[in-house]
Amino acid sequence: SLQDVSPLELALKENHVSLTVTGLSVAPPTVPAGTVCQERRVFPAECRGLRSSYRGRVTADISWSVNGMPQETIKQPLGHIPIMVKSKLCNLYNLSPQELMQHHEEEEEMGGYFIINGLEKVIRMLIMPRRNFPLAMTRHKWKNRGPGFTEYGVVMHCVKDEHTAINMNLHYLENGCVMVNFIFQKELFFLPLGFALKALVNFPDYKIFEELVKEKESDTFYVNCVTEMLRAVVDAGCFTQKNVLEYLGKSFRVKLNVPEWYSNEQTADLILNKCICIHLTNRIEKFYLLCMMTRKLYAFAKGECMEDNPDSLMNQEVLTPGQLFLMFLKERLESWLQSVKFVLEKRAEKADIKINADSLVKAFGLVTDFTKPFEYLLATGNLRSKTGLGMLQDSGLCVVGDKLNFIRYLSHFRCIHRGAAFAQMRTTTVRKLLPESWGFLCPVDTPDGEPCGLMNHMTALCEIVTEMVPVTDIPPLLCSLGVTPIDATPSKPYSECYRVLLDGSVVGWIEWELAPEIADTLRRFKITQEKRFPARAEVVLIPKTGKPSLYPGLFIFTTPCRMVRPVRNLFYGRNEWIGTLEQVFMNVASLDSEVVPGMTTHQELFPHSILSVVANLIPFSDHNQSPRNMYQCQMG
Repeated sequence: SLQDVSPLELALKENHVSLTVTGLSVAPPTVPAGTVCQERRVFPAECRGLRSSYRGRVTADISWSVNGMPQETIKQPLGHIPIMVKSKLCNLYNLSPQELMQHHEEEEEMGGYFIINGLEKVIRMLIMPRRNFPLAMTRHKWKNRGPGFTEYGVVMHCVKDEHTAINMNLHYLENGCVMVNFIFQKELFFLPLGFALKALVNFPDYKIFEELVKEKESDTFYVNCVTEMLRAVVDAGCFTQKNVLEYLGKSFRVKLNVPEWYSNEQTADLILNKCICIHLTNRIEKFYLLCMMTRKLYAFAKGECMEDNPDSLMNQEVLTPGQLFLMFLKERLESWLQSVKFVLEKRAEKADIKINADSLVKAFGLVTDFTKPFEYLLATGNLRSKTGLGMLQDSGLCVVGDKLNFIRYLSHFRCIHRGAAFAQMRTTTVRKLLPESWGFLCPVDTPDGEPCGLMNHMTALCEIVTEMVPVTDIPPLLCSLGVTPIDATPSKPYSECYRVLLDGSVVGWIEWELAPEIADTLRRFKITQEKRFPARAEVVLIPKTGKPSLYPGLFIFTTPCRMVRPVRNLFYGRNEWIGTLEQVFMNVASLDSEVVPGMTTHQELFPHSILSVVANLIPFSDHNQSPRNMYQCQMG
């Protein structure tokens, strides 16, 4: 994550100074230095009693250079950040039940919360759009974004490995052209698709044209639209990739806070790296993904594929507390570096300053540390952010842990919230319990009244993927099974092939008749753990139906934050983890009597696996009227 924090570069009296955060360490909670005491460690019970915060000291390693000459590293304290109870940095970590009781905790203390001003604060799990997956949507307000804009668009929530997120849209215009739209530091930017594609790769125009019209060669309207988009780039005087980068850098640098010695090309590179398909590092991969999204957008605008439902669980994932914490920490680091730059420039204006370790340490001391921003976030649940962190809301992120009883307290850690913005909506569509939620969200465990349908609870068996798995072995494995690499030509015409996407990267093509067999083989690898294929991966074959249905392709997801649950695979007789999008294309039986040979592929582990932990504990629930079960879940 630190590698993604941009170095700070500034000019001071003919010198180019660069500051980079190379290391960050967080200490367990201890009493302040200089305090006379026997036990230096601080425990959660003390913070509750003293109405203080349970926090640890943060220290950064700052490496700096002058005119490219590296200098000694400076260790700089950055304040304190809250420590999650029972995490590895917590002083309760790995203590036995007897030791926990000695420190005034419950025997079964499970942690997972923060202590701010003596109150136990829980970071809510929030529903987010599925990462790195293009969703076709209509929004009538998009028509107001500029002349010629229509309501059709393809949206992607791009998330990097260290969870930095940005929202990117492709808009369909009335003249048949496409506009790329992204948000950078809470500002909307628009970039014609032709410029984006030509800036990403050093391909001749004909090769870009060929890639865009694959499988649509006979569609004269589409071919004419692609030709027009590429002609617009030439009309702007951009004949090569270098010309386009120069043009983009010149247009965007006024809005970007880049050092004055950066060339226009370097400024354009910054846009491509930080705003366009940020989950991919390879520019050619970004190019192929934009082409695929463009084809999906045209198919959607012309009624050849259906709209994706953003309220359906199959197009959603969960924002976990650790993910929010890491994103906020990374942004605070970047903003701390910007504050250092501001202080140094102000001091240089007033008097000549020598750039050495002492002057830098003095400047560091004048900058606001991390303590207050983190405590404000957890105390109020309000997010103060320059970028917005790619999130849909900036309030209601934290709640006080309600310890009415243990079951009520447990519910906080199984609860998933749709978002504060949806509570104000008059429409009920976001609150509906859709069939895609079967087995993942409990149909009973939701409160009545205002938050009904917005605050849901995961079923007892549902889990959220937390581990990151290496995927470098998967593309060669796919090729060995018969997938044609993206830059090669398949044996059949492109119109008779599916695209294969791995975590939002287009990796190849697969012929229609081979696709089901390859999907089944990958499922076998997933269950038997052959070829080191991840056990919690999601393998989704969306077939062509001949009608306007979901956009077809073979999609493989290995990313964290997806919801998964175990079911019994009847063919192999073993348990298999399945995801929300994967389940839609499966035939899962609940009871033995429902199994149809040759048709049913999976079976529920238990008939009551659709219920949450709390709903499972209600005795004689079938003798209650249904609202009574909902009330009972909330009462614990």
